Amino acid sequence: MIAEAGLAALWLATGFALMQVMLAWGAARGAAQGTGIEVMTALRRVAVVQGLLALVAFGMLIALFVVSDMSVALVIENSHSMKPLLYKIAGAWGNHEGSMLLWVTVLAVSGAGVALFERRLPQGTLAATLGAQAAIAIGFYAFLAFASNPFVRVDPAPLDGQGLNPLLQDPGLAFHPPTLYLGYVGLSVAFSFAVGALLMRDVGPAFARAMRPWVLGAWIFLTIGITAGSYWAYYELGWGGWWFWDPVENASLMPWLAATALLHSVTVLATRDGLRAWTVMLAVVAFSMSMIGTFLVRSGILISVHAFAVDPTRGGFILALLGIYIGGALALFGARIGTVKQGATFELVSREGALVLNNLLLSVILGVVFIGTLYPLVAQAAGVQLSIGAPFFEKAAAPVGLALVAATAAGPLLKWRRDQWNTLFGKLLVPVGVGGLAFALVFALGGAHWLPSLALGLAAMLAVASVIPLIRRNLRRTPLHIYGMVVAHFGIAVSIAGMAADGAFKTERLAAIAIGQNVTVGPYRIELVKVQPAVGPNWSALEAHLKATRTGAVPFDLFPQQRFFANPTTTTNEAAIATELDGQLYTVIGPGDGQGRWQVRLWWKPFVTLIWGGGFLIALGGLLSLIGRVRRERRDAENDA
Repeated sequence: MIAEAGLAALWLATGFALMQVMLAWGAARGAAQGTGIEVMTALRRVAVVQGLLALVAFGMLIALFVVSDMSVALVIENSHSMKPLLYKIAGAWGNHEGSMLLWVTVLAVSGAGVALFERRLPQGTLAATLGAQAAIAIGFYAFLAFASNPFVRVDPAPLDGQGLNPLLQDPGLAFHPPTLYLGYVGLSVAFSFAVGALLMRDVGPAFARAMRPWVLGAWIFLTIGITAGSYWAYYELGWGGWWFWDPVENASLMPWLAATALLHSVTVLATRDGLRAWTVMLAVVAFSMSMIGTFLVRSGILISVHAFAVDPTRGGFILALLGIYIGGALALFGARIGTVKQGATFELVSREGALVLNNLLLSVILGVVFIGTLYPLVAQAAGVQLSIGAPFFEKAAAPVGLALVAATAAGPLLKWRRDQWNTLFGKLLVPVGVGGLAFALVFALGGAHWLPSLALGLAAMLAVASVIPLIRRNLRRTPLHIYGMVVAHFGIAVSIAGMAADGAFKTERLAAIAIGQNVTVGPYRIELVKVQPAVGPNWSALEAHLKATRTGAVPFDLFPQQRFFANPTTTTNEAAIATELDGQLYTVIGPGDGQGRWQVRLWWKPFVTLIWGGGFLIALGGLLSLIGRVRRERRDAENDA
């Protein structure tokens, strides 16, 4: 009865979503007439119940996987009774239907959170926001009910399941999709706030202050999800890279770029009453990128280790939802933008001006990624086969990205409203000097290409500039969101330094060696000691024993594997990685040649760990800012009361 209970909860949630839309219309009309308080109370309660029902439905799906109920088609296709518990649970969302149920659950719970905690917006704007959130949910409930039901039973039930894709059987993938979804779908709240504000003609600082915590929260989860996903692909796929510009990777990057621009824009609107129209547009664009990412991953038009769907009819359904929601929002924006007042003005040389430049550069990068990701699909539909790979993205986006780093360094050093060029130059003197020195040293002594050398120089410049806002401040009385900005910008510098160091100084070696022979890579000499069988909980493997030696250091052992899974039948490479203070030694074992030699692929990647360390610093900075903003707004509300 677990599957039936889950399906019933899903249908009930759909009914409550419909009720929520109707109550939202009534509450909004009542607000215009100065009435409707009772309707608003009912609206909040219905939104909470809808969120709880969606959560129950998803909980029932997880329960089906935990008990290995092989009468449910989704469990058969994505689990096995002998699978470790963690991967049974992860199997609930490691597939198309389960991932879409997770999507709508996060959507509904987010709407419930707005209903529970939002008290700052006028009744009409909040009602319209909750109505918009429910309208989005209805479309996805319909998708689950008619095109992607996760609770379909099979009769007769097989003895066991087919198992989860071995590439997804990793702790990182157990936590990566939910984290990313909290970011993806969290942007739906920003979208609903924007739609609600446009409907009620209430675009202003109050709307921005209400939206900002949700944007920050979504951005934090997106940052963590992308960072964790990058590291998973790096160590699990055995290819030695941290970003492949895979279309599905790009599908997560595009919402992050839009959310980053939105985060800066909503801050200007919330604190300085500027960029009103731009903030609303970015809220629509950010969720549009999430919807487009959903379409790419689940339409069946992509082949990727990340993609779940293979049924184009489901893609057509999602494409229709995208057209309805995004097309409708853009039409509403076009109809109501004339009613949005200009807001406060500012000079070109000001912090607002720097944030506008920041947003424009982010938008250019977003455009490059968007075109590079979708153009091959459009060409394929026209009968032309082509692919766009890493060289295009790196050549098109890298120069803009470096300009963005420079703008990020300068922005926080400017005053609000108006500043002077000579004042900015004075504040940038030390950071630019440090960055120039770093560039010269790397380029002259390291023999690196000019682009990674310039990236390292700009990273050094940003690292120094990021801490300048703390100089001459009373650190105990400095607002927490200032620390958040400093940590996030410093994290960007750290990540860029890691990317540049990996591009400039990594060394790679591919060799075929016999037992007892050795090969060098970077500062290491690697000896193949032996190759032996190994057995895991649901796999067998050929495991190489490598001994790594570095001058002046204690030798250590590495054990890369070729793993063989029976359910489903799959072979994977499991890299063995040694992390040192100055980088990582990355090793992969390949097949033997039948003559006693084995392929080994080795990388020495100096300071590559800075990429992910910086990513988590960026997320930490966002978290500090979120806590600081929430505390400040609560304190202001208490003072007003």
